[in-house]
Amino acid sequence: MIQAVIFDLDGTLVQTENLKAQSYALAAVELGRGRFSEQDVIQAFKEVVGLSRQEVAQYLLERFELEVAAGDRMEAYHAMTPWQAYVQIRMKTYESMLDEPMAIVRHRCPYNLDLLIWAREYKYKTGLATMSHWSQVSRILQILDISNEFDFIATGDDVNTGKPDPEIYLLMAHELGIQPAAGLVIEDSLTGVKAAVAAGMGCVAMTSKFTEKSVRSSGLLDNRWIVDNPAELKPKVKAYIEQTA
Repeated sequence: MIQAVIFDLDGTLVQTENLKAQSYALAAVELGRGRFSEQDVIQAFKEVVGLSRQEVAQYLLERFELEVAAGDRMEAYHAMTPWQAYVQIRMKTYESMLDEPMAIVRHRCPYNLDLLIWAREYKYKTGLATMSHWSQVSRILQILDISNEFDFIATGDDVNTGKPDPEIYLLMAHELGIQPAAGLVIEDSLTGVKAAVAAGMGCVAMTSKFTEKSVRSSGLLDNRWIVDNPAELKPKVKAYIEQTA
């Protein structure tokens, strides 16, 4: 029986993946000096969405041959590696995006947020499990006015190993006081789905243009529990809960 509904944040409650992709793209184009377009980088970002900053940065540096250019910026950013310098360049843009409340509001996911409110109304425990850092998470939650809608919030600051490792979802189960099988996770990325499944939780994937292909081709979830149309999310979740009752 499902006792808790647990949400990812980026790409699930708010489409910050769009903003992240754009920030990585702008930083890469700056380093590449016109050798490729923002859209080229955004397309490549789809291959690593949901992974850690290090993994995303290293992939894009290699994909667009930017290691030397990023290495030249290490001293300016007090970085120890080229990927760290790239991340710092990218974070300047991303932080400025998060400083624009209306950018977050425009990228909110209304159907997914409606599911959160429904879960609260029907007395399910609710959790937020995101690999973003608390400073960014708290800002987004305040803008969306949902800071008080969760029984427990776990961020990347709370775990040693990120998704697809199940650590964050096992932590969530412990703090919510449930067995993992009593949790239903709402995720958008393949790494998040892998983490939920590895933790022994149920999962419904609400995919995006960045994640649909990888989630469907993974075979980790029955197609019934992969949602491409946001309007179908709540009915799918209700159906999942009913089948486990």
